[in-house]
Amino acid sequence: MTDFNQDDGNQPDSDNTAATRALVTELHDGLARVTEAVGSVIVGQGDARELLLITLLTGGHCLITGLPGTAKTLMVQSLAAALGLATSRIQFTPDLMPSDVTGTDIIDQDPATGERAWRFVGGPVFTNILLADEVNRTPPKTQSALLEAMAEGKVTVRGTTHELPAPFMVLATQNPIELEGTYPLPEAQLDRFMFNVILDYLSADEELTVVERNSLGAGLPRLTPCLDGHRIAAYQQLVRQVPVSDAMNRYAVNLVRASRPGDGAPAMVNRFISYGASVRAATHLAMGGRARALIRGRYHVTGDDIRALAKPVLRHRLQTSYLAESENVTTDAVIDDIIGSVRE
Repeated sequence: MTDFNQDDGNQPDSDNTAATRALVTELHDGLARVTEAVGSVIVGQGDARELLLITLLTGGHCLITGLPGTAKTLMVQSLAAALGLATSRIQFTPDLMPSDVTGTDIIDQDPATGERAWRFVGGPVFTNILLADEVNRTPPKTQSALLEAMAEGKVTVRGTTHELPAPFMVLATQNPIELEGTYPLPEAQLDRFMFNVILDYLSADEELTVVERNSLGAGLPRLTPCLDGHRIAAYQQLVRQVPVSDAMNRYAVNLVRASRPGDGAPAMVNRFISYGASVRAATHLAMGGRARALIRGRYHVTGDDIRALAKPVLRHRLQTSYLAESENVTTDAVIDDIIGSVRE
């Protein structure tokens, strides 16, 4: 990335530096407007909102896990409205079919000639932000309809590949306590989510604010779009230019490798984890660190960035053993042990 702190006097480099600095300033201003807009609807949950912005800036996907009434769906809808991007919502149900997600080919008949031809009708996945509401309420067969879309930004129907619009982001919600009528997400599906964001209950003061807002009966504010797809694409390219040192890349890799049972793994990993995170987790740690650093006004990734993202990146990728379930050991507790065991 262009060095923001030095100017060697060379005119082209100086122009590039000035342009990059201007784009960074624009990014901060744009994200501040988005944060303010979402904050006018969503009370609290500051960490979750930042993680959603990091997901956006890195071109990733996010799984949002929370108890009923924690504003999972409302947060996604508010973010989409503030960004000014096309949005679709799929309410996942047991009878949902893959074609209800991706779309399907239909036969059209020309009224003049009587000739018939196949025509593809895209499903709700053809959008910028796809809200997959209660994604674990549909069988794995339908969940898998999102695999290609999330990994490659395209879908294949009857042998023909269709590109999805850019940017494309899946924000999926799930309820962690309701097991009746739900289907565990396949590991391949989980691994495509950059983060698993946990929405917990608000503080007493924040909950009071929600009650007061709803008591007024004015409804939710109408949000004005603060960004557009062109600007977001430029910000995503900017994030990729943020340098990550070899030491930070190694730190991310070591954290991920420490999540896998075997020789040299932390004691809690060998005791409570059946299998650990994939290589994709290390990639997400490094890329997420870039976005977090830039959001916080830095042009390099630190160990704090990597550690701050370790739990949302790893918690849905670690498979706990029956022993962990019997002793009520959570993946977050294991990740804490991993962070404490791996030196920066």
